[in-house]
Amino acid sequence: SGAMYWKVPTMVPFCVSGEAGAASEGTLMVGVLGVTCPDAPAAIASAIRMAGRRRPARAARPPAMALSDSVEFSLDGIERDERHSWRDYRRGVSKLLEADGFKRSGADVIFGGDIPREAGLSSSAAVEVATLAFWRKLAGLDFDAVYGVKLARRAENEFVGMPCGVMDQFASALSRQGHALFLDCRDLSFRHVPLKADVKIVVSNSGVKRALTQSEYEIRLKQCRQAVAQLGSTGLAVKSLREVDLDDLEEAREALGGLLFRRARHVVSENQRVLEAVEALEGGDLERFGQLMYASHESLRDDYEVSSRELDTLVELARRQPGVLGARMTGAGFGGCTVNLVQAEAAEDFSRAVRDGYKEKLGLDAEIYVCQASNGALAG
Repeated sequence: SGAMYWKVPTMVPFCVSGEAGAASEGTLMVGVLGVTCPDAPAAIASAIRMAGRRRPARAARPPAMALSDSVEFSLDGIERDERHSWRDYRRGVSKLLEADGFKRSGADVIFGGDIPREAGLSSSAAVEVATLAFWRKLAGLDFDAVYGVKLARRAENEFVGMPCGVMDQFASALSRQGHALFLDCRDLSFRHVPLKADVKIVVSNSGVKRALTQSEYEIRLKQCRQAVAQLGSTGLAVKSLREVDLDDLEEAREALGGLLFRRARHVVSENQRVLEAVEALEGGDLERFGQLMYASHESLRDDYEVSSRELDTLVELARRQPGVLGARMTGAGFGGCTVNLVQAEAAEDFSRAVRDGYKEKLGLDAEIYVCQASNGALAG
């Protein structure tokens, strides 16, 4: 008795400010929580799954049928696993719940999933939110979804040591089926924006695992903060790039220098694109939305410099296909995936053409996932 099962799909951002670092202030994003369609070409289940039952001892223990790297850990004095960092996402959430006074019995847990790791599809956030949803249901914990989002992000920042923002956890927790999620990371206000049913979200996995992502992420964050400080020296009293417009940047171009100017221009222009993207979706203007996706990729490639040859190739291949409205890289960059907005009737041909073209141009195999917007694990 007491057994339960939980599944959390993965998050696919369309547009997001590059300033979404450890602070996350000033960042705007619009994205979806995507689960692959069962009838899609080369579809995967694209979700994190957890199942378990209560046990009297205060320990989390996968049963014998679990994965070969299963391990038991006590809920008292949870520490990092120095050999298997992937386990730390579950441990971090469990530790912070305990520290916040949410005492639980132990559990036998089966954990698994087939979201590609290191592909820019927010697999770590899915694990964190799945762990929260699992404990909330199994132990009857009483906390609201936004608290859970903040705790999941703290687990990744403080326990795992990754200075991420909050958007991935937020989408994994609070997305809505058939909608995009518009999130303001300054105050965590959000709203759901309807997606038309006649389009598909298609993810193209380059097959190249993200390299140098954490170190480069930290460098970009530092550069954004340097840009804010430098703008302050010109007389602009701002705390984040959210408070700056493109005219301000042009006036401060010389003071910023080429590199900081480009980094700041990406953040400022991307925030503007997010607002325009929401307006386009609410007005049913998918062509405009797609143009903004292309512009976002170009900015990530040229100003923020986090794209790669493989990602650029996938976007260019997508741009040539009939029925494609827009494409951009997704995730932190340097490998991983692109996200494409494709008319529903063209999705199968698109998948085949991009897969074949990628193999022909680069000699690499791309996996294509046709997705639909899904509910978050803590929504409703």
